[in-house]
Parts: sequence; structure tokens; C-alpha cells
Amino acid sequence: MIISIIAAVFVFGLLVLVHEFGHFITAKLTGMRVDEFAIGFGPKLFSTKYGETRYSLRAIPLGGFNDIAGMDPNDNPAGERGYCEKPVFSRMIVILAGVAMNFLMPIILFFGIYATVGVSKPAVDPIIGGVISGMPAETAGIKIGDRILSVDGEKITTWLEFTEKIKDTAADTPITIEYERDNKIAEVSLTPKFDEKSNRVLVGVQSSAVYEPQDLSTSFTMAVERTKNILVFMVNALIDIFKAPSQAELAGPIGIAQMAGQVAETGFVPLLNFAALLSLNLGLLNLLPVPALDGGHFVSLVIEAVRGKPMSSKAMMYTQRVGIALLLALTLYATMNDLLRVFFK
Repeated sequence: MIISIIAAVFVFGLLVLVHEFGHFITAKLTGMRVDEFAIGFGPKLFSTKYGETRYSLRAIPLGGFNDIAGMDPNDNPAGERGYCEKPVFSRMIVILAGVAMNFLMPIILFFGIYATVGVSKPAVDPIIGGVISGMPAETAGIKIGDRILSVDGEKITTWLEFTEKIKDTAADTPITIEYERDNKIAEVSLTPKFDEKSNRVLVGVQSSAVYEPQDLSTSFTMAVERTKNILVFMVNALIDIFKAPSQAELAGPIGIAQMAGQVAETGFVPLLNFAALLSLNLGLLNLLPVPALDGGHFVSLVIEAVRGKPMSSKAMMYTQRVGIALLLALTLYATMNDLLRVFFK
């Protein structure tokens, strides 16, 4: 539980910091006055003022904001430095900067991982690197770090030997696995399960990994390529959700926190990978043309550029209300999914 909380705060905090920093730095660079840069919502835990901007850390780490003067044209205490007084193009840059940072962060994270830790590949040794929840291995008590010594009395020296032995086992036939943990040898009986997707017998374990650091050029190329591939996958998944909304499995803050905790238990590098995936997901969702999201703000700026004048205050108010209502409904739906998964799985 504590690991889940720490991991969730780290991941949410990192995503919010990166996103809001994009808005903050471009607002400053385009001459806007930023009255407050806040991470989190609710009561202030820490607050300090540097120059004209107050920097604060708040109690609820599920978001953040930049208080840019003049966001409301009817309340602009900053004069020509107000958001509403700046050219449309400058405002477009500020609005899209948060998403841009969400797309840039994974490249930086992947680059750092590839250049320092390296690219992972399956280890040769028969050491458990992952245990899949709900599968026979977890039920039998197999844990990460266990070294497989034998299967049904047949000695195992490599991971390939182990997988071949499992593959040749008939489904629903009990097997005995001998393993070493903390210099102690033990054995357990479990029954492999046939998996229709992979069309083979599984016990629910993954190999450990070894890492090979890459040079800077290769690391950068691989980071960009991986980010691009994940984005393409997410776009296709989002299209599928719109085609069949009833089949979508959405996770809210509770679900994400739970996943962050599970990933954190496997190590800091997997947690950074998870943060990179969430950052891309956040950036993509923020681009949707929904009022109250960055994509919705950008659409209103495009309309202003075409019309030569901004939308009326009344129109902006109604679109914002619709957008907020949609986001609240989606958040409640995702939270209900989280609660059902946690308490009624």
C-alpha cells in the first residue's frame, strides 16, 4: 500500500510538473504574467514567491495549474502582459506546450534508460523475472528471483530449457518445479493452463533480463522510434474506443495508482517506463477537441483566428461547462471501474 502511494505520487507529480512547466515556460517566453505555478490542488503544503510568480505545492497531487493573468478577458489585471492581449499564435503556443512536453518527456526518459541502463533482453539463466497475477505460478507461490532447478525431476540450466519443458507439458497436468530462493531449495506442484491467445500452455512467469547500454546516437534513435510506435498504438486504441465505447476498459486515478504500485515493485526503471506511457496517454487525451482540455482551447483559438475575433463570453462559458461535465462524467465512470476492479474482482 505504501509503495503504491509513493509510486502514484511520483508518477502523477512528474506528469503534472512536466505538463504545467510547458505552459509556464512558454507563457513567460511570450511575455505573459504568471501569478502562480502550482503542482496539485487543494490546500497549500508549500509556497514561496520568486519574482512575480508564486510557486506552490498542494495537497492533492492529481493535477496542477498555471494562474496566467488575463485568461478571462473580463478580468485582466496585467494589461498588455495578459493572456487575452497576446497574439493568437502566442496563445496557441502556450496552450499546446503542455502536450508537447508530455510527448517530449518519454523521449528523454527512454533515451536516459537506453544510454545508462541499456536495452533489455531475456537472460540465459532460468531465473524468474516476473510473475503474472492470477496464473498458476502465482497461486503456487513462485516469486521474482527464484531460480528454477528442475521440472518433474529433469534438471534445468537455461531459461530456454524451462520454456521448452513447459511447452511440452499437457494442459491441466500437474508438474513439480524445484527452485532455489535465498540459498534454500524448495519444490512446488502446479498445473499449467492453456492460453487460447498464444495457443500454448503457460504457468504465468517471465524471464529475468540483462541490459546492454547503447551509445548516445543509438539511444536517441531508439527512444524516438519507441515513442512513435507507442503513439501510433495509442491512436489506434483510441479509435477503437470510439467505435465500441461499451468495450472500453478505462482506469481512473485509483486504477493508475494501483498499477503504479505494482510496477514499482519490479524496479525504478519499469516505473519510469510506466511514467513515459502515461505521459503519452495524457498528451494524446489532452489533444482531444473537448472544451476544458488543451485541444478544446486550441480549437477556440483556431475559431478566433478564422473569425478575426474571439468567441463571445457566453459561448465560451457554455462550452466550458459542457467540457467540464463530460470530464466529470468520464472521471466518475473510470473511478467506478477502478472500485469494481479493486473490491469486486
